[in-house]
Amino acid sequence: MFVVTAADPGTGERAGCLVGFATQTSIDPFRFLVCLSRRNRTYRTATAATVLAVHVLGRDEGQRELAALFGARTGDDVDKFARCSWRPGPEGVPLLSAARRHLVGRVLERVDPGDHVGFLLDPIEVAGDGGAAPLTFRTLPDLQPGHQAG
Repeated sequence: MFVVTAADPGTGERAGCLVGFATQTSIDPFRFLVCLSRRNRTYRTATAATVLAVHVLGRDEGQRELAALFGARTGDDVDKFARCSWRPGPEGVPLLSAARRHLVGRVLERVDPGDHVGFLLDPIEVAGDGGAAPLTFRTLPDLQPGHQAG
């Protein structure tokens, strides 16, 4: 499971959501694809963003709290970034302090594979440690999504 964050360079609006559809798509050049539901605010912000940050969550309690914040709350109702520690990354994209691993990628292309939109990223910053085992769908706490995914 990943948390994707975005910032609209024109308005400064920030958004972020829990994401389950993401994958490396190429070795050389290295490319990463992350898919966002059209129904959520992060998608709307990401349409104007030039970069996205993809945070890899671990299984420890603090990471589960981030998953709950970004997966069970909607930015339409709450400022998620007022409820967690973060810092601005490249081009203002929010980087979550508690997520020890992240990839920031320049948006190369947006593709329409179905009810989500895929954002093809060219990594410009990769950071983190080997750390804890990643949080997966099976190890994710039971969450009610802020928006329906499909």
